[in-house]
Amino acid sequence: MINPPIPGGSCGRRGEQRKAHVASEEEVRVKLHVRPLTLREGNELVSAWHRHHKPVQGHRFSLGVFDEEGVPHGAAIVGRPTSRGVHPYAVAEVTRLVTDGTRNACSMLYAAVARAAAGMGFERVQTYILASEYGTSLRASGWQLDGHTSGRSWSCPSRPRTDKHPTEDKQRWVKHLNRAWAL
Repeated sequence: MINPPIPGGSCGRRGEQRKAHVASEEEVRVKLHVRPLTLREGNELVSAWHRHHKPVQGHRFSLGVFDEEGVPHGAAIVGRPTSRGVHPYAVAEVTRLVTDGTRNACSMLYAAVARAAAGMGFERVQTYILASEYGTSLRASGWQLDGHTSGRSWSCPSRPRTDKHPTEDKQRWVKHLNRAWAL
């Protein structure tokens, strides 16, 4: 069981007021490392830190970023693609990524997810972020903006649902991995 510290931030969202961050000597020396997480551990961090999504039901794998004392600073949960038109065995999708605001934690997680997915033989890895988010950590870890999708509700007449997530437009970011192995 992971006891997440009190959140101090996120991966960045447009329109939010940001305070100038001055790193202390201790903070500069913080070394982070990545290790696997269970779905339960990843979902605990999502519950504590994610701004607009609940924990997920399933995953292919999850990774966490920790400091030298074992304190968690972020988690990435990777699952099947949410879009029905995307090949489920060729593409892995980051369905949740959260941090406590620790410097470089987002970029470290996105890079680690891409390495793990490449090692598992996926053709590419992708994620969707809100149109109001910058994507700086994705860009820093070598991902590319692949397109935009219209935000919408999951509710339909045959299966009405209450939207508990943002329905604004999204950006799709991808990192191509084992191209020669493409299905």
